[in-house]
Amino acid sequence: MADELQSFLGTGWGFPPTFTKSTDKVQMVSNVQDIEQSLLLILSTIPGERIMRPEFGCDLKRLVFEINDSTLIANFNHIIYHALLNFEPRVNFIEAVIINRDELDGVLQVQVNFEIITTNTRHNIVFPFYLQGEGTNVSI
Repeated sequence: MADELQSFLGTGWGFPPTFTKSTDKVQMVSNVQDIEQSLLLILSTIPGERIMRPEFGCDLKRLVFEINDSTLIANFNHIIYHALLNFEPRVNFIEAVIINRDELDGVLQVQVNFEIITTNTRHNIVFPFYLQGEGTNVSI
């Protein structure tokens, strides 16, 4: 029974894609690791970045210069909720929490809590969100 539930979680290419030298095959990931890599891929992709799927991704980039307050946390939760609802059917989004702010490097560590639907197990990933816009040294 446990193997049947685990097989539902899937197997896919590891990210970033890597190949084994001996067999020239793509290294694969399975189960929770596959879901975690899928979530990181969704969170780090800006909508419009993929030509064939322009709606794919999570529009966190618009929060780059926002002030770190309760509105920012609410916006994180709203944006991530909708991205996971649309692009990762294997999970239920629980919440996003800012767990660390590194002002010197301009990085927020955002913990994304989620539940795997078929197993009802709770997990989380930590996503680094860069507060500095690309091409600028201005930080918030």
